[in-house]
Amino acid sequence: MTEVHKSMALFSGSVNPELADEIARDLNASLGNVKLEKFANGEIYARYQESVRGADVFLIQSVCAGEGYDVNDALMELLIMVDAAKRASARSVSAVVAHYGYARQDRKAAPREPITAKLVADLLAASGVDNVITIDLHQDAIQGFFDLPVNHMTAMPIFVDYFKSKGFDNERLCVVSPDVGRAKAAKKFSTMLDCDIAIMHKDRPKHNQAEITALIGEVTDKICILNDDMIDTAGSLVAAASTLKAKGAAEVYACATHGLFSGPAYERIANSCIEEVVVTNTVPVPLERQTGKVKVLSVGPLFAKTIVNVYDNGSVASLFE
Repeated sequence: MTEVHKSMALFSGSVNPELADEIARDLNASLGNVKLEKFANGEIYARYQESVRGADVFLIQSVCAGEGYDVNDALMELLIMVDAAKRASARSVSAVVAHYGYARQDRKAAPREPITAKLVADLLAASGVDNVITIDLHQDAIQGFFDLPVNHMTAMPIFVDYFKSKGFDNERLCVVSPDVGRAKAAKKFSTMLDCDIAIMHKDRPKHNQAEITALIGEVTDKICILNDDMIDTAGSLVAAASTLKAKGAAEVYACATHGLFSGPAYERIANSCIEEVVVTNTVPVPLERQTGKVKVLSVGPLFAKTIVNVYDNGSVASLFE
């Protein structure tokens, strides 16, 4: 790993310090000292405890709920940290957004709705961000919401290595897209695993509720891997797994980059027919939950390599070739 130069400065937000620590270790660096507090009324305060003048600052934050923080706190803290760094004369500020919150509203699906994915992009730009590093956005098109560089990574190779290590027979494997919108990514995943693909169609009568209406592809006696970008309440995931079992699947696994696990998610997964749910640490998963059916893989090394390449003006795409 390339040694970190003095003009690179790494700082962590409050939501996912474990990931930030791992990234720093992989970079043979130390996280900088930043004071992050909440006022009595809930407002967020940030102050760098060391000079960042002339430094290329990388701020590591997941825009999601964490211990003592909700998704809105996480976003606001990141914006405030960016603003503080710019006002302290940082040469550049890169937002390392492990999970990009508000990404699900990337278009107007109904009249009078917002496009929050674009709003968050505008807020980051307005705060002074020079560069964004993120992974597995809900839609690739969100990159186009920015008028600044977006380094968009994918955790797919990490999942491929994991499932290959299980020694499954490729002839029996089948990657399943939980909806039509995920079909392109599922096709790429199936190609990397050299296996079949199936595609589901689902309707959403309301938020956090999904109904599987069709399945394209053969899953009888197959080991199915449901692949998505995120798992929230796990309602859609469990419904999809139940449909696959009803259609004759031998086993059902699931993988998603972002394990939000809101509300009844853990209970639903525990009581489901799913053999294992594999996620990454873009969103913090409590250690006591990393048992049984939930497996967490690390994206720390991938983020570390990307940060080095961005800092050295190298190619990020080369990491996935």
